[in-house]
Amino acid sequence: MVKNNPGEPYSRISSEEAFEMQKSGNSTVVDVRNQDEYEAGHVKGAIWIPVDEIVQRFNELPEDGNLMFICAVGARSGLAAEYASSLGVDSERLFNIEDGTPTWIDKGLPSSIGTEK
Repeated sequence: MVKNNPGEPYSRISSEEAFEMQKSGNSTVVDVRNQDEYEAGHVKGAIWIPVDEIVQRFNELPEDGNLMFICAVGARSGLAAEYASSLGVDSERLFNIEDGTPTWIDKGLPSSIGTEK
């Protein structure tokens, strides 16, 4: 269930909700973990931009559709969503997949390893 906490410029969603949004074709998953974490396993089709590079690589994010940020447990992805908001992305487009990549993979949702998208 989508949750909005006061003061957060994004909505919190589960991996299942994110998967349904991704299937709609109007949402992009952005993995903000470190390279070794990403290569060990990530959401299939995700864009990889480490959280500390979001500001510098902002132009790589799609201009349209939802942006769903993911990390391991929801902390770095929340920070990345806050960065995107501070750079002018409408908060209606920003989502934090708060249960993280390990949960996504454990639930058998589509994933990849290595540098394969």
